[in-house]
Amino acid sequence: MTGTQGRLLTASAMLLFTGMAWAHGDHGDAAPLGGGSFMTGFLHPFTGWDHVVAMVAVGLWGAFLGRPAIWVLPIVFPLVMAFGGFLGLVGVPIPGIEVGIALSAVVLGLMVAAAARPPLWVAAVLVGGFAIFHGHAHGTELPSAADPLLYSLGFVLATGLMHAGGIAFGLLTRWPAGRWAVRAGGGLIGLVGLSFLLAATT
Repeated sequence: MTGTQGRLLTASAMLLFTGMAWAHGDHGDAAPLGGGSFMTGFLHPFTGWDHVVAMVAVGLWGAFLGRPAIWVLPIVFPLVMAFGGFLGLVGVPIPGIEVGIALSAVVLGLMVAAAARPPLWVAAVLVGGFAIFHGHAHGTELPSAADPLLYSLGFVLATGLMHAGGIAFGLLTRWPAGRWAVRAGGGLIGLVGLSFLLAATT
């Protein structure tokens, strides 16, 4: 591996784990993050590792699959997530939210680790299905004083940035060593998701 490739790997790994230090243990605890509705919505996705790793995995898988998945998946996820957020906001119940969020990290991480290349529509349906759970969790956590539109714009933008981090890391597949690093990153995401899944089901 050249020095340039090493620097790219290091920078991408930092992007992969950006926001994990903001972890919180309970989605029902939406601590005040300040800065108004937009900033509250923007910062909130960074407060849960389960959200972070799954959203990064979407960009990672998209980059691994290449065009057009590299831009289709990161568009599908926030659009469907916004719909899920609306369902949560208006009180439409969806069972197993925490399990669904944890499963998203497990499944998407494993897709990358296994170098899975399903048809684009299958990948989009899978990503969109998991986005419902993430959006619903954010919608139910919407602070009563927040502006729903600004809050939603904030968390959709934050989601896009996490996808971008995953894409940046996923671009390492251009090099043989980078391909293995990306697959290893997917495996790590799957393991993190498994730990959340075990916590949600015990």
